[in-house]
Amino acid sequence: MLDIKFVRENPEIVKENIKKKFKDNKLPLVDLVIELDEKKRAAISEASDLRANRNKISREIGVLMGKGEKDKAMEMRALVSAQAERLSELEKLESEYDAELKEAMMKIPNIIDPSVPIGKNDEENVEVMCYGEKTVPDFEIPYHTDIMARFNGIDKEAAGKVAGEGFYYLMGDIARLHSAVLSYARDFMIDKGFTYCIPPFMIRSNVVTGVMSFEEMDAMMYKIEGEDLYLIGTSEHSMIGKFIDTITPEASLPLTLTSYSPCFRKEKGAHGIEERGIYRIHQFEKQEMIVICKPEESMEWFNKMWSYSVELFRSLDIPVRTLECCSGDLADLKVKSYDVEAWSPKQQKYFEVCSCSNLGDAQARRLGIRVRDEEGNKYLAHTLNNTVVAPPRMLIAFLENNLCFDGEKYSVKIPKALRPYMGGKEIICEK
Repeated sequence: MLDIKFVRENPEIVKENIKKKFKDNKLPLVDLVIELDEKKRAAISEASDLRANRNKISREIGVLMGKGEKDKAMEMRALVSAQAERLSELEKLESEYDAELKEAMMKIPNIIDPSVPIGKNDEENVEVMCYGEKTVPDFEIPYHTDIMARFNGIDKEAAGKVAGEGFYYLMGDIARLHSAVLSYARDFMIDKGFTYCIPPFMIRSNVVTGVMSFEEMDAMMYKIEGEDLYLIGTSEHSMIGKFIDTITPEASLPLTLTSYSPCFRKEKGAHGIEERGIYRIHQFEKQEMIVICKPEESMEWFNKMWSYSVELFRSLDIPVRTLECCSGDLADLKVKSYDVEAWSPKQQKYFEVCSCSNLGDAQARRLGIRVRDEEGNKYLAHTLNNTVVAPPRMLIAFLENNLCFDGEKYSVKIPKALRPYMGGKEIICEK
């Protein structure tokens, strides 16, 4: 959410930013916000004058009563009563304008960084760099759920009976591999200096609207019936929410945390070959990282965070590339975003496994996350988040890139970095 003062003083900049994101349907919001802001400020000003006048008249009434001029005092009281009614109306109007203004402001996109490429959608995202050689083996790679099935590692049929489509049972070495990846990712981030955290897996509505746009909320979140609670779609939500209405001493920054959680998503509109199997599912587990820092340090942290994902995936022998999201592919709160994509030998293309985002002060403004400097001045922090690993997709990339075939049976190599988490195993074999 933008600063109302910035919108008031720079409406054309805000409109131009909306055009860069190809969301012209949101252009009227700028004029609406300015109109509501003017009405709200006018109501506040009139109310303030009435309160000052009421105090003045009250003093005059006291003087008149002291002089015994009761009739004049009563006339003055009638005037106070009439003004009290108007004051009540103004206070109600102020509250209404404030609510309408906040709702409109939360729909206006954040100002994107000047370095963001301009484009309409994800088809115009820009490849930044590739890491590792993207190879295709001389044997046919089965679909990822078929690979898992060969190791007796997945049961979607039973999960469908228990929970419906979009769920699965993982078993045996595949389930162990899933947990090993998460444990390795946890320790990888701890070694980078991040504090490990297991957050709440449900959050209240004020946190939901603080960390994401209304469009994202509708497409992602599951609501708990009869409760002001939502299942998290990513632990970033509860991790950023941890700092709601806080003031952090500047000397304590940056705050760097890495968190484990299950994640729950509706995944509306999923389709195509990539949406089958376990690519898009309603429940999965993930290791996340967040940073809360000074504004001038947020881009430095942004570059560190996506580079950590690249380093982790390369340590597991998975080729990846970084892709910069264009303006039209950025969610409304984001200033800048990189996707890290893993190479799929099966599909012979890259697919998204991590998303690193700098949200500027948008989340901090919504949630009241502030910093106090040495002089006692307060300002809004910047917030960033990035996926460390989400094993369903990581598992797909890992299995495809570490798969071996001897002509009869398949096996999976375990990279050196992961072996301590797999009981020292160097390979898992088809049974």
